[in-house]
Amino acid sequence: MDIKKCLFPVAGYGTRFLPVTKAMPKEILPILDKPLVQYGVEEAVEAGLKEIGFVTGRGKRAIEDHFDVSYELEHQIQGSGKEKMLDGIRNLIEQCTFSYTRQITMRGLGHAILTGRTVVGDEPFGVLLADDLCFGDEQGVLAQMAGLFKQFQCSIVAIEEVPAEETHKYGVIVGERLSDGIFRVTGMVEKPPPGEAPSNLAIIGRYILTPDIFEILERTEPGRNGEIQITDALLRQARERCVIAYKFQGRRFDCGSVEGFVDATNYCYENHYLQR
Repeated sequence: MDIKKCLFPVAGYGTRFLPVTKAMPKEILPILDKPLVQYGVEEAVEAGLKEIGFVTGRGKRAIEDHFDVSYELEHQIQGSGKEKMLDGIRNLIEQCTFSYTRQITMRGLGHAILTGRTVVGDEPFGVLLADDLCFGDEQGVLAQMAGLFKQFQCSIVAIEEVPAEETHKYGVIVGERLSDGIFRVTGMVEKPPPGEAPSNLAIIGRYILTPDIFEILERTEPGRNGEIQITDALLRQARERCVIAYKFQGRRFDCGSVEGFVDATNYCYENHYLQR
């Protein structure tokens, strides 16, 4: 099975960035001159996932507008030096198809993914959380995971080591080490209380999921905070079948936090903008 589709859950309120996210989707927040969600779509395209699905919510129309042609703007800058600044987004619009469905109520990431079933259909797919901004060492994180999927043909989650005092912010896995950086998941806990995490291997916002995850999500009872947790569904999938955790090669920034957003901006300025 090849992967062609990538799902972007983008319905969240972005409350850690209030008041700016009161009227602006957090996924449109810019790292330099490019919104977070565009970095994510570029990563998906690099991995060969060009059928892009968004699970949106109220107040998210700016995402749809960004991945569309703005005839008025293009008319105004036609023939000027500024026209070249649209090359990147134009290329994405030409390469990709974009589909949208709405998550009416916010009931957790698992529910958001289940809402995207009508967009994905009955095939394996990627999931990318745009506020986790990732830069791979030699290739993007999703591209690394897509290569692993060809080998294992099962769901894959990206993980990284985090300090023990931060494990309560993440879903945390334990597993059987298969090779360097690759684990067969045997246990998974969503945001364990401080000091109770089974490891320091934290799940980040990159997944490749097989379509049977939808039936599992339908049977998954609400967990922490009354939400349907993707970690609960993945744990059941790991017990019934197989889930691989992959310690990706690269660097991740938590752009859902102000500190991570600033770090990402500085990194991109020093390593990308100054290299132009």
